[in-house]
Amino acid sequence: MAGSKHFTDNQFTFKEVIQNFSSWISYFISKWKILVLAGLLGIGLGALVSIFKKPVFIATTSFVLEDGDTGGMGGMSGLASLVGVNLGSMGGTSGLFQGDNIMELYRSERMLNEALLSPFDENQLLIDRFIEFEKIDKKWASKVDIKSMDFSIARENFTVSQDSVVKEVTQLVRENQLSVAKPDRKLTIIQVSVASKDEAYAKVFNERLVENVNEFYRETKTKKTSENLAILQSQADSVRKILDASIGAFASATDRVPNANPLLSSATIETKKRQIDVQATGAVYEEVVKNLEIAKVNHRNNSPLIQIIDSPRLPLDRSDVSLAKGIVYGLVIMMLLSLGWLYFRRLFQKHVQES
Repeated sequence: MAGSKHFTDNQFTFKEVIQNFSSWISYFISKWKILVLAGLLGIGLGALVSIFKKPVFIATTSFVLEDGDTGGMGGMSGLASLVGVNLGSMGGTSGLFQGDNIMELYRSERMLNEALLSPFDENQLLIDRFIEFEKIDKKWASKVDIKSMDFSIARENFTVSQDSVVKEVTQLVRENQLSVAKPDRKLTIIQVSVASKDEAYAKVFNERLVENVNEFYRETKTKKTSENLAILQSQADSVRKILDASIGAFASATDRVPNANPLLSSATIETKKRQIDVQATGAVYEEVVKNLEIAKVNHRNNSPLIQIIDSPRLPLDRSDVSLAKGIVYGLVIMMLLSLGWLYFRRLFQKHVQES
């Protein structure tokens, strides 16, 4: 009755705790056959997993993201302002792919699609290689006939089924194989890892993805400066042609009146006109060339993109379950499951008996 009173009042004595603990220990010991059987089963399953589970190969590329050297343009901006040039309008997209932005670019569907549809070797695309070793054609056989699809044709000629397959494969790669992270949030180093049971595929896919993102980043970051450079170069070429024509016209006008009478001003009008044209066009050409040279410097400062630190090399790092690990993990998991089952089974029996 005293024990019931304690339980009713939600109070426990130290003696009752010890007795309850001893009761559970005795119960588990009495079920030693079940526990031994569960342990042996766990050891066997762990050993089988370690033997038959294929290793996962990890291809990793680490790099430092380099933005354009806009800090070094301060002095040049001051000089450029003296000649009426605004370098701010010529700048690139300095903050476009900083930090987390470029990490998301690696996960984007466009970049992954381009990598998957790039060649694995002379006879096979990366997406074909993925479908082959993951046996996607067999898993999805009831939904789509992948074997009849040719992914080497132009993307705009893909059927709806082909686009659907590419989209699903991209989702599988993003969720199960791709990892993009910073080892340390304080650093600007980014690691791109691809994990796969196919070692050759992991290496090639990692290289293709980094290459595609690198090229896209370079083109996008320098797009403004490249367009400005092309415009200025076109203007410089046009003005130079006009200047050459003006110089020729001035020379012709001078040749027509080689020894003009200084008392007759009308004879030198044409020559003076051509001379003014040469001077005006020369001044314009000088300013355009100044702007062009500054634009070239700015374009070069925006050109550095990604500095590769480490790239994947064979043999790749591998993640597998050794025999010892498999046995230990299997034993621990099965023992925990069996203890939990015995615990809840006894609680259920006591509850049924009391009721």
